[in-house]
Order: sequence, then structure tokens, then C-alpha cells
Amino acid sequence: MSREVEFYHQVDGSLICDLCPHRCKFKKQEIGICRQRQRAGENLIALNYAEAASIAVDPIEKKPLYHFHPGSVILSIGANGCNLKCQFCQNCEISQGSVPTRPLSISELVKLAGTHGSIGVAFTYSEPLMWYEYVLDASSELRRGGFVNVLVTNGFIEEAPLAKLLPTIDAMNIDIKSLNDEFYRKICKGRLDPVLRSIRQAHQAGVHIELTHLVVTGWNDNEKSISELVSWIAGVSDHIPLHLSRYFPRYQYDEPATSEAFLLRALEMARQELKFVYLGNIAGGEGSSTFCPNCGALLVERSGYNVKLANLKKNRCGKCDLHLPFV
Repeated sequence: MSREVEFYHQVDGSLICDLCPHRCKFKKQEIGICRQRQRAGENLIALNYAEAASIAVDPIEKKPLYHFHPGSVILSIGANGCNLKCQFCQNCEISQGSVPTRPLSISELVKLAGTHGSIGVAFTYSEPLMWYEYVLDASSELRRGGFVNVLVTNGFIEEAPLAKLLPTIDAMNIDIKSLNDEFYRKICKGRLDPVLRSIRQAHQAGVHIELTHLVVTGWNDNEKSISELVSWIAGVSDHIPLHLSRYFPRYQYDEPATSEAFLLRALEMARQELKFVYLGNIAGGEGSSTFCPNCGALLVERSGYNVKLANLKKNRCGKCDLHLPFV
């Protein structure tokens, strides 16, 4: 199924896609970097509209979102396609390749949204912003149905398309891969600045955001990289939750998995500037529970995807009554 895309313009007979900073140019029937946009005559169309590559009901913590309806589950869907080319991609089958899809109309999605007690829909797995038109149309209908909308994204999008989408988005996990532009250009075939802009833009719009940072062996597994990243996030807000995630060899990158000892050191460093920092993809549950930054009370206890609310009372600490960034 296809649909005309929302953001593009014509220059000298070429069509320019305005969705992401790549600004792909289509002279004839070329396909864009994301593999999901193609010229059809004088129009630019989205090839993956209403075509789902993956559907599951997941714990909200799997996104990961630790401060958004903790302990709940959410219907999670994804499509083929991505506008980055990360050498270590964890979902390369659908981001860099293509798997069979099934039609998923918006009306069917709304009916499925409450499956197994789901609170709404998470657009995830590959890059949902390359499913832009479907996410835009579906999120409005889901909001009208009383469901929440979640984006799990690389944040590599232009300002205007994101601004149009944000009013229907309740929460985002944005993957900030490095504070080093060379990392983005060489390892991911993207750029850093648009991602930083997206984080600020979503935060200023009042969307609940959490950040994930994959600590990749040989690139950002050093104290300087962690220190620069944490300081930048703290400059936006020291209450934004940060998930430091362990890298494992995948796709085109085969360096050894991130040192657990370094991850623990990074956790300690990050907590000196940020109120809420967690570890992901690491055994034993270290760094996964939430404590009150004021009195130290255990707020949410996590072991894997088992979640127990302890002293969290809606968005306040049950011990000292501190207001907390929970939804």
C-alpha cells in the first residue's frame, strides 16, 4: 500500500524529500536512502504505508521507557526501513533489509490497540519516522480512541515534520548514539546535530522523553565520551532518564561486547550529573531500579521485565513527597 508523502518539494524537475536531513533527490523512479520513498510521476510516495513488518505486545520497559506507565504493556509495531546505516544495528533484518509484511489498516490498528491490556501503540523496532505518514494518520485516530502513542526513534528528522507529529505523541525514547559527529557520519551515515535538535524540540513540546545510548566497544566506551554526553543531557534537563545499553556484536560490527566493568563505571559517572540513569542489556539487574534522588527511597524495583512499584505514588515519592518525572 502506498500514500503520497507529506513533506517534499520540486526543483528543476527533481523531487526533494523534506522528511529527514538526507534530503534525497528523486529525478526518476529512484528509491530513497530509507528504501521506503519513491517517485511516481510528479508525486513522491511512501511505499510502506499501512504495511507492518512486526507486531507484538511488549512490556513498556522494553522500549525502554522506565518512567512512562511503569509495569504496563503496549502493542508494538514496526515497518521495514531506516534512514541510518548503523554498522552495529540490532534490528538489521527490517531496518537494513526487508521481511514480509502484512496490511494493517488504521481502523484495525485501533481495534488491536487494547490487546491484552495494552495502553496504546509503540511505533518501534526499525525507524518509525520512515513510516511517517502512517504514524501521523494512526496516532491521531489512536488518540481519539483514548490510547497513548509512543515513538522509539533515532531522532534523525527535520524540524517541520517532527513539529507536525509531536502533538499526538505521548512519549519518545530517542537513541542518542554519540556526541561525536564523526561517529554519526562514519558508523551510522548520518549527522549529530539533527538528533540533538529533535531531543530539544520534543522536550520543549512537553513530550515525555527518555534517551538510550548504546555503548559501543572501540568508539564510545571511554570516560571522555560518557562525560560529554551526560553534560549535554544535563544542559537540557537533569531529570531526563538515560539508559546506557550494552552493545553486542551484530550486523557489520564484530568488536567484543561492551565491558560490564566499564558500564558500571559509566553508570556511576552519569549519576553524578543526572537524576535517573539505568543500565540495559546487562545480566543481574544492576542499575535497573529507580530510587528517589532526594531521600533515596526505592521507588520502582525492576528485575528483567518484572516490575514492582514500591514507594512511587503516581508521580511523587511516597516517603518525602518529591515530585518526580513519571507519567
